Formats: sequence, structure tokens, C-alpha cells
Amino acid sequence: MKVIAFNGSARKDGNTAILIRKVLEELEKEGIATEMIQFSGEALRGCLACYQCFKNKNARCSNDQDIVNHCIEKMIEADGIILGSPTYFSDVSAEMKALIDRAGLVSRANDMLFSRKIGAAVVAVRRGGEIQAFDTMNHFFLISQMIVPGSCYWNMGFGLDKGEVNKDEEGLKTMAVLGQNMAWLLKKIHASER
Repeated sequence: MKVIAFNGSARKDGNTAILIRKVLEELEKEGIATEMIQFSGEALRGCLACYQCFKNKNARCSNDQDIVNHCIEKMIEADGIILGSPTYFSDVSAEMKALIDRAGLVSRANDMLFSRKIGAAVVAVRRGGEIQAFDTMNHFFLISQMIVPGSCYWNMGFGLDKGEVNKDEEGLKTMAVLGQNMAWLLKKIHASER
């Protein structure tokens, strides 16, 4: 079993990455392989609405100028997908939205590539607007026919400066519980498929 995580933050190893790693730690404790791809330094472009993915049906976006096709490949291979984003003007980063739009359309064009995978959203926020970002990522999971586990609170952590989220004990606990619930669900599904 494997979980792939995407850090949609422009800051490498910042608060979003810290929260994602807290989830991944719990998965690793349960023997689940993990990987995180960070979008820092990457220029992901939004969907061009060319619909070539419906014509080609090759599980790829026709725009091959960035890392989105690499991300889609990782999503197809994984049993679980974590999307993490900072809160930018009450929503996800532009890079995360680009991944959602393009991967989502490619999935739909290819018979729902992510159906029945586990999906979890992680949000870093300074003060407010995080619910919209959380909803944006969860809407991607739900329209993709994925299964979304819960935690003991909404999957968010508070902090502005790099590393400040480490002071948010409730946020860190929420990430740990999310990782535990994700691991439990992955194991149940894996056992039922045998």
C-alpha cells in the first residue's frame, strides 16, 4: 500500500509540509509507504479546456510542460492521495487548483482513474478562510468517487511563519488522527480485496 501526498505550497518544507508529514508519520508507523511531492519552484498551469484527454484516453494531460502528468501517474499508482494547501484568499493555491482541475478531468476522461482510492485534504492557515480550501480539495475527492476519512476536527493547522504550525497542538493531533484513520481504512480495504 502507498500514499502519495502533494504539497501545494510555494514554500518548501513550510507549514503545509509539516502538517502533511504528521499524517505520513502515522501511515508509516502502520507499514504504509509514503511519498510527498512539493510544488515549490514548480510552475503548474491551469487546464486549457482542450479536451484532448477525452480524445486520447491515455491517462495524460495534453499539456506536458510541467509536472502534472508525473503527479497523475503517482496518483494512479497510489492507494491513497493527500492534497495539502496553504490558504490563499480563502481557497487553495493556484498550483493545487491546477492539479485538481487537470488531474480531475484526465480521471473523468479515463473511466474515473481515482475511484475508490482514499483521499484526505490538509490545510495550513494563518487565521481564516481555510474551510473553503478544505472544501475545494474534498470536492475533488468526492466527484472522483473517492473515499474520505475524517479526523477529530477539520484537517487544518494554524500558523503564519515557517514552522509556526508546530505550536498548534490541536492541529497536530488532528493530523495524527487523520493518519491513523487513513491507515485503518486502507488496511480494511486492502484486506477485503484479498
